[in-house]
Amino acid sequence: MSSELDALTESLELVSQRYARIFGISRDPAWFLLKLHEEMGELTQAYLASTGQARAKGLSAPELRESFENEVADVLAHVLLLARHHGVDVDAVMQRKWLSRLPAPE
Repeated sequence: MSSELDALTESLELVSQRYARIFGISRDPAWFLLKLHEEMGELTQAYLASTGQARAKGLSAPELRESFENEVADVLAHVLLLARHHGVDVDAVMQRKWLSRLPAPE
């Protein structure tokens, strides 16, 4: 992993461990995937509300935008936590899967 991504992931891990400890959550391998799935649902709801396709629940446009942004952050955090837990080198995989398809410099 790049040093920035690695540092971010390790910080997220500390927050996640603290959250689990406070709320008595066992972060087994399934939890990482199920939590990501939960966060995707919340992102979907925030997107629908922010685009007028679901109830705004009395929130203003800036509040809806902030909710959407917060859920994007939650999904990204949980993708990184899932990858970390299962030993996926995100940087290496992104290089292999996506960045290898960039056109060669001319």
